[in-house]
Amino acid sequence: MKRTKIEFFEGFADLVKALPKPGAFLLVEDVEGRRNVMTIGWATLGVVWSEPVLEVLVRPSRHTFGLMQKAERFSINVPLGKLQKRLAFCGSRSGRETDKIEACGLRLLPGLTRGVWVIDGCDLYYECEIVHKTLVVKENLDRKIVRQYYPGDDFHTIYAGRVLESYRG
Repeated sequence: MKRTKIEFFEGFADLVKALPKPGAFLLVEDVEGRRNVMTIGWATLGVVWSEPVLEVLVRPSRHTFGLMQKAERFSINVPLGKLQKRLAFCGSRSGRETDKIEACGLRLLPGLTRGVWVIDGCDLYYECEIVHKTLVVKENLDRKIVRQYYPGDDFHTIYAGRVLESYRG
């Protein structure tokens, strides 16, 4: 796969276009070598602590949550107008019961950063190192948002990832 490095902000418009639907892939491998991919519809990209940071939200009920809790890095893989069925599949199945990488025939490649994997065939990639984790707290959140997105009190954890590499595929 050819990789063209970009400044992290150069992919912002494409990332935002992909969210919330059709989405992007979050790919994680924990320190024990277990991998999973899930479709995300929410993310933020900006500057925090004077560094480029990409934040993703994962609910505790998701299989990916346990992996993210034990991971050091993750990748965001954005297929612009491609892989729609695979995005839908990965957003509707749990990695607890299904190896989504195998079921979708996703080809993983080593990222530019040691310990990071990426999905071949995407258009935009972010390789991130987890620098902060924080739980969304019900009492601190607008009530409308709580009613709309958290009827079961399954509040996300927000993972802030320092962007180590950003590139187009």
